[in-house]
Amino acid sequence: MQNDVRKLREQQILSQGDLARHLGVSRQTVNAIETGKYLPSLPLALAIGRFFGKAVEEVFHVDERV
Repeated sequence: MQNDVRKLREQQILSQGDLARHLGVSRQTVNAIETGKYLPSLPLALAIGRFFGKAVEEVFHVDERV
């Protein structure tokens, strides 16, 4: 699963810590999501989408090379 969290965060000029505070998670969680080491729960994925004004499917997408 791929995601655009880092790109969206950087477009808003936010640090991982800033985004983490907005979402109520740790900076390490944001880092793990951005690097693909952690898939967020559905409620967290929805919160990320809402934060960026995007549908979940626009933020998280299947890597079609797999």
